[in-house]
Amino acid sequence: MMDTNKVAIRASTQTHLEVEDIGDGIVILKDGSACLVLAVTSINFDLLSEKEQEATIYAYASLLNSLSFSIQILIHSEQKDISAYLKLLDETDQREKRQIIKSQIAKYRQFIQETVQKNNVLDKKFYLVIPMSVLELGMAKSAATVIKPRRKTLPFDKAYILQRAKINLYPKRDHILRLLARLGIKGRQLETQELIKLYFNIYNPESPGQQTVGTKQYRAPLVQSTLSPEAEISQAGPEEKSIRDEINGLVKEATT
Repeated sequence: MMDTNKVAIRASTQTHLEVEDIGDGIVILKDGSACLVLAVTSINFDLLSEKEQEATIYAYASLLNSLSFSIQILIHSEQKDISAYLKLLDETDQREKRQIIKSQIAKYRQFIQETVQKNNVLDKKFYLVIPMSVLELGMAKSAATVIKPRRKTLPFDKAYILQRAKINLYPKRDHILRLLARLGIKGRQLETQELIKLYFNIYNPESPGQQTVGTKQYRAPLVQSTLSPEAEISQAGPEEKSIRDEINGLVKEATT
């Protein structure tokens, strides 16, 4: 009988994932299909007037009726990561020499940290996924891939799949973005590093804030320094409000 302790482990976690590669903002799956992901904003429907709500409903219905291809709507919720923002406050506190400002920065930092911890603040993001079927690559090899889904290699060269995906998906992307603009929603295609971070966070929900790739676009804090001081301390006096305004000004200068 074979000793299982001496058998080399040849499988890896990646073999169980459907993603083959990510390049030029396009996700290539192991069966040869591909997709791109749009990050979109949201609107507060309840705050719209009755006429605005009706216009939004008609615009959304127009978007759905105009589609000749499938899309996927993804809502991703994760715990808010404020570690970068707290670090920025610490750096601002170290540069500040006025004791009264340092005291207010410490109170503000403690307030933000306790609020996020007690209330379990979630960051909700919205995405639209536009797929391309493997059948759109070519009939012969694509049909063989559908019949034999356990194929270990891509049906076509990766560069060819990427080229075909761009030709197929870019017009669909532009069509979706135009219709989203009618809804008052902004959208943009996720770049390669953003896709890597998104998939990492989805498969590793217990590792918030972990940096997968050291790129410049990840150095911005997830919590911006535009929080209203009045919303945090509604009964603050004029002197304290001016001090907190000065703190926010220092934080903004540090981010620019």
